[in-house]
Amino acid sequence: MILDTNALSAFADGEAGVGEVLRRQARVAIPVIVLGEFRYGIAQSKHRRTYEAWLESQLPHFEVLTVTEETAVTYAALRAALKRSGQPIAANDAWIAALSLQHRLPVLSRDRHFDVVPGLDREDW
Repeated sequence: MILDTNALSAFADGEAGVGEVLRRQARVAIPVIVLGEFRYGIAQSKHRRTYEAWLESQLPHFEVLTVTEETAVTYAALRAALKRSGQPIAANDAWIAALSLQHRLPVLSRDRHFDVVPGLDREDW
């Protein structure tokens, strides 16, 4: 399972539903894009030190997915197809979707726009 930024934030904030979903997974990953967005949020937070400490303690429990040439090919094809269909999604979410498709992992997200991505499975908490 891949976490989007909102799922990672909810997990960091102790939302029980996210933890329940993650405990049932054999593989849990964070895309490097999500990690960047999360760190950006931390940098602006008045609770920066708390979130930095949480991330430092929790990050070793996750696989971090990086962008490869294969990801870039999937990303470009996906964005073009969604634009042609009149259902584009944000660029960072397209990267997350491309990684999800590449690794054949569902995305944990409340963002329904992932539902327009052919072949992508989205789970909510």
